[in-house]
Amino acid sequence: MRHISPRCSETSGRFAIGLVYPIVMATKRSATKSASKPAAKNVTPKKLTGKARTLSSKTVYKGKVFWITRDEVVEPGGVHATRDVIRHNGSVVILAVDTKTNPADPGILLIRQYRHAAGQFLLELPAGRIEPGEKLIPAGKRELIEETGYRAKKWSKHVKYFASPGFLTEAMNILLAEDLTLGEATPEDDERIELHMTPLSEVLRLIHTGKIHDGKTLIGVLYYDSLRRTARR
Repeated sequence: MRHISPRCSETSGRFAIGLVYPIVMATKRSATKSASKPAAKNVTPKKLTGKARTLSSKTVYKGKVFWITRDEVVEPGGVHATRDVIRHNGSVVILAVDTKTNPADPGILLIRQYRHAAGQFLLELPAGRIEPGEKLIPAGKRELIEETGYRAKKWSKHVKYFASPGFLTEAMNILLAEDLTLGEATPEDDERIELHMTPLSEVLRLIHTGKIHDGKTLIGVLYYDSLRRTARR
């Protein structure tokens, strides 16, 4: 049996006490600190309201379709910032639906045209800019005739959204057009448009397989399909 001298035992005892004592004291200090700290409360942030206050605004570009301003603003919550904003009158989008040919799988009027900014041909819903002072439905009727030649007897507001609210004022107003008749189109000189009356089921297939990339078409068609599904429940 190995002999341990009393001196070693005392030394070991002192080491043991030295190790335990700081741990106990640290635990006590932590407990005291925790006890003195007030409990956190669930605070609901104050809801911000109102609009930005514009300190200055300068037009830095003006084109045919839009213009750009550089605005110095104070936004709700006290944020002071300089914002470059693309100004646009807003657009009208037409979800033209043929429910007569096949009510169970209505036709959706799509157009195909080349989009330079996207660098490709896109399948999309007919759409166009709202002229200054123009109302939504008259603008929709005008654009539908110009781009497709179709007329609709029944019109209603479908959904509205902002295309890119971080820097663009353009609001996209989607209108539902029903009870269609085909006439002669009057496209603008720089428009080359193909018409595609496509069953809803096929449009949904194109969407879910990544063949349709146009935002207004995705929103308009998917929202329409959602409403139809809800109505059938």
